[in-house]
Formats: sequence, C-alpha cells, structure tokens
Amino acid sequence: MLIGRNLMKSCGLLLSGAITLLAAISTLGFSTPVPAQTASEQPDSAVVFMYHRFGDSRYPSTNIRLDQFEAHIQELVSGKYTVLPVPKIIYRQQNGLGLPDRTVGISIDDAYETIYTEAWPRLRDAGLPFTIFISTGPVDQGLEDIMSWDQIREMVDAGVTVGAHTKTHLHMPDFGKDRLVAELETSRERFQSELGITPTVFAYPYGEASRAVISIVTEHGFDAAFGQHSGAFNSGDFQLYLPRFPMNENFGDMGRFKTAANALSMSAADVTPDDMTVAAAPNAPAMGFTMRHPLPRSDELSCFLSHEGKADILRLGETRFEIRVGTPFPPGRTRLNCTLPGSGENAGRWHWFGQQFYQPKN
Repeated sequence: MLIGRNLMKSCGLLLSGAITLLAAISTLGFSTPVPAQTASEQPDSAVVFMYHRFGDSRYPSTNIRLDQFEAHIQELVSGKYTVLPVPKIIYRQQNGLGLPDRTVGISIDDAYETIYTEAWPRLRDAGLPFTIFISTGPVDQGLEDIMSWDQIREMVDAGVTVGAHTKTHLHMPDFGKDRLVAELETSRERFQSELGITPTVFAYPYGEASRAVISIVTEHGFDAAFGQHSGAFNSGDFQLYLPRFPMNENFGDMGRFKTAANALSMSAADVTPDDMTVAAAPNAPAMGFTMRHPLPRSDELSCFLSHEGKADILRLGETRFEIRVGTPFPPGRTRLNCTLPGSGENAGRWHWFGQQFYQPKN
C-alpha cells in the first residue's frame, strides 16, 4: 500500500510539472496542443485578492476603506468560501491536490503599517489567513508608514505568510539583468536574515513583467509569481504570471467583490502579444488568446481594454479569439479583461481572464 501511494504521489507530481511546463511554453509564444476540458473538470480554480493600505484615505487608488474591508471579511466568513494562504493554494494546485470550490487567497503588497494596525487585527479575529508581499528596502530604511521587521516578525510567528516583492519596488521591465538579479538576491538575503525564511511566491511591483523579467524570476526558484491583472486561475495556467483582483476605494464595492470572489478561471493560452512589455508603435498590437478548454456560451464572451473600452472580438474556431484594437497602447499599463457567463452548476458566476501589458514611458 505504501509503494502504491508513493507511486500515485510521484505520478501526480509529474503530471503537475508537465502541466506547468506546457503553460510556460504557451505563454512564451510557442504553440502547444492542450487537451479539452469541460468547466466541471476544473477542480482547482482559485481567486486571489490584492490590497495595499487600510483606512488611509490619503491614497484612494491603493487604499480600502475600513467599512469596505470589514464587509469583505463578513462575506468571506459567510460559509461560502475556503480562504487559504497563497503559498498553500499554489502548492495544492502544483501537486494535483485539488481545491474546494470558491477557494480564495488574500494578498497585501508593500508592507504599509496599516497592515499591522488595521488589517491584521481584523483578519486575525476572523480567522482568515493572508500573505504579505514585501519590498525589503523600505522596511530596512524605516520609512514612515512602513512596518518594522519586528512587526513583520510578530505576524510571521503568528502564522502570516510572506512573499517577495524585490528590494526597491522598481519598474522591473525598465532594468537589465544585473540590477534585477541584485534586487532579488538582496531581498532573499534580508528575508533569511530577519525572518529565517525564503519566500516561495513573488509579486511583480506594479504588476509589470516581461519575458526577460519572468525568466529571471524563474531562475530564482519561485514556485509562482503574481501580477496585478484581474482574473481567476487554475493549475493549467502559467504559474509565473498569475492574476489577482485589486481592491481599493473605487473598486471595492460589494457587488464587484462578490463577483470576483465567485469567479472561475477561463484558462487562456497562446496569448498575444506574447510579451507583457510592448514597444511603442504607431499601430495597436495584434491581440488574442486560446481557451485551453471549450466553455459553453462562448459566443457571449466580452472583452474590455482599459484605454479603449469594449473591444471587438473575432472568433476563430471553437477556442481561439482575436481582439481588435483600434488605438495604440499608451505609455504605462494597459489592462485587458475578458469575461464569460457560467452555465449549469456555474450559472450566475463568471469565467474571467485578464492580462496586463506595459509600455515603458521612456
């Protein structure tokens, strides 16, 4: 029996690794066939929320009001959801262990002090785990409104999980390999020195990435990495550029929160442009993606671009969708959001695919 269980575990690990590798190849622009699945065969779809500040109205674009946050917590403890630490979600997906329906992760970026004073007490009292993505430089500098290592250590000792977020919170695609390697290695050293841990998950500052940046992050051994584009994900999705739903004052109402918390992965492959960082050009880039598994009601797919609004969609075959863009990408970040209504047991929910693209400003 022990040999059988070990063999099954080994097969599960091999299958999980193969799925991750296929996803990585697809994202890097290679065409790889993927087996068809139905929506009911997605046992490990998950949603991760992203917060920054709590109850700090000076920064509405990165702040959530306390009344909004408390309402989010009440929804998450209603009994509908399973809230897990982000690294545990990744571990279960990558090892073929499955996830309960409506699995949710809570992530918080940048180590602002209101995490310690406002978010942690509320999450702790509600029994909700969360993960903090920390840029180590501001903590080392003792900057105003940033937590201290002692505060972070207290939370880690109480079970809060930590992810890496570079040293200086830089725009990663704007820099070369030497600088990025130094950022990641310094960050790792500080986590080891102060907390005695090496984070297994990473978040790109501003959600900005590129093929070159992702390659460097991969070389540093992270199990998964997150952007700031909306969407749900499952084990078939590319693990080094996963989505999170950002929450702030303007986009933190309960309607949006519930929609996001109940979202399902659309699981897209062969995404174009195949690099998240695009050069300035007089014309818009070709855009599109392929659904890894055909979904019912695909003719109801809607896509929106942050700089243009609702986009025209051209369907090619059962699972390929091309998005017609009328204007060039502006400098900075452009976000794509595509949604599809669920059906059957998933009626009332939405399959959601998002992607962020970045055009350097200089």
